[in-house]
Amino acid sequence: MKRQFIILFFLACSLSVVSQNYASFDELKSNIISKTIPLISAEALKEVENTKVPLMVLDAREEIEFNTSHVKGAKHVGYDYFEIEELKSIDRETTIVVYCSVGYRSEKVGEKLKKAGFKKVMNLQGGIFDWVNKGLP
Repeated sequence: MKRQFIILFFLACSLSVVSQNYASFDELKSNIISKTIPLISAEALKEVENTKVPLMVLDAREEIEFNTSHVKGAKHVGYDYFEIEELKSIDRETTIVVYCSVGYRSEKVGEKLKKAGFKKVMNLQGGIFDWVNKGLP
């Protein structure tokens, strides 16, 4: 009982801090992303998917999240245990779009990809949450 109370207390404090510092979820998203990787909207990604542009979509969430739902055709790479070596056979000129839930983890994976020499790396703006909210599969 004491443990449950402590967990609830910390959860309430966390929610209080978030609600005090950010007026909306959009503001929260914009404050946790540094924009070190160019952003691409869900609509723009959907348009690119319908072209012949070489494209790879990477999911930077953890395996349990990926198994729950993911963008069709996405490759799971994770975040905590992301290994750049898994992508060594990919042409450095391939357009790569990385996503997670809202954009933080995907931005960090994107930074690693840029550092490894990938030239066309983008972060899905708003992550899979925005993708789904736009009604995309």
